[in-house]
Amino acid sequence: MNQDLGLKILGEIMGWDDDRARREFQWLRLVARLKYDGYRDFQAGMRFIESLATWLQQFTPAERETAYAFVRHTLIYVGPSEMQRLVEQFYPRTVRDRVIATIAGERGLPTYRVLADLEARAAAERLRRQTLFMGLSDGARIDIVRHSNVGLLTNEQLVLATQVDKEKWQDLVANLREDLKDKDARFRLVYLIDDFMGTGTSFLRYNSEKKKWSGKLLKFKESVDNAVKALEGDHVLAADWQLCIHHYIGTSAAAKAVQSRWAEASEALKGEGWASGVHFTFGMVLPDDLSIDAVSGRHDEFLELTKTYYDPIIRTRHTDVGGVTHLGLGYGGCALPLVLEHNTPNNSVALLWAETDGGNRDGVIAPAMRPLFRRRQRHA
Repeated sequence: MNQDLGLKILGEIMGWDDDRARREFQWLRLVARLKYDGYRDFQAGMRFIESLATWLQQFTPAERETAYAFVRHTLIYVGPSEMQRLVEQFYPRTVRDRVIATIAGERGLPTYRVLADLEARAAAERLRRQTLFMGLSDGARIDIVRHSNVGLLTNEQLVLATQVDKEKWQDLVANLREDLKDKDARFRLVYLIDDFMGTGTSFLRYNSEKKKWSGKLLKFKESVDNAVKALEGDHVLAADWQLCIHHYIGTSAAAKAVQSRWAEASEALKGEGWASGVHFTFGMVLPDDLSIDAVSGRHDEFLELTKTYYDPIIRTRHTDVGGVTHLGLGYGGCALPLVLEHNTPNNSVALLWAETDGGNRDGVIAPAMRPLFRRRQRHA
């Protein structure tokens, strides 16, 4: 659709007079061009302004101003350049500091002396090569990590996923030993990388029905255990290896909860060959009060919309893991006003991402839900 036509239709939907329409169109053109039109999951022929016009029509005329004000003043959008910046900062601000701190601790040096000491510097370079990076999803942006650290990291240190076969593990270890000229070399640091942590339950949670821990961390542990078996006892990880989990963005609640959850799970995960230490880091932690229900009275009118325009069909057995059954405020009840340029987290309010046809749900007629930023679902 032609943008001018889209704006004209939007103005009619909102009932704006000429002065208000002129002001809003100026802002809409700016944010559409600079940010929102770059969202990856817009359908062909539709960008932000067309999507906004469609989204607003699901509300009554009296409610549309509340919905529009939410987009205008509350919505947070992390665009491609912002996400790339977080990825590019990962090595110099997180990995490098971990490498330097580890060598400083082993040699009894202050961190600022490591690169000035020839032996310590050589040890840091060796440890850098003994660091393995693995993606927990495509959000890890391993390609950007590789491109932004040419000359520091090699392709043989970067793996797209944690579930790898015997041949891949063999290649990783063989290349490490060849580069270091050490037939017994093993990886000492392992980084698991992902884009976003909203609650941390998909990474680590306790399954009360099966009475055991589950999540991405457990799948990684199984992968390591299987590698040791497949390689007939030839460990790919050093005896004192450390596990580092890094997310480019995380909520304040998730950053605290995952630490607490790990403290509870650590005893159950201990065993031969497991990490001597586990560390959690974030490129950016979102503010405590970001959730739209965090401050009483701040978003009461929009909160009502999340209850009125809700179709319970978006609830699944996968979303129940988050601990809430009504997903109006998103997975885990996080109530985030957040959109990432490659996908909208299901921790965000459902009105932003849910798409349904509506209908009879156990005797109750549920409204159809129209997304502003359509979410690409991982679970059908």
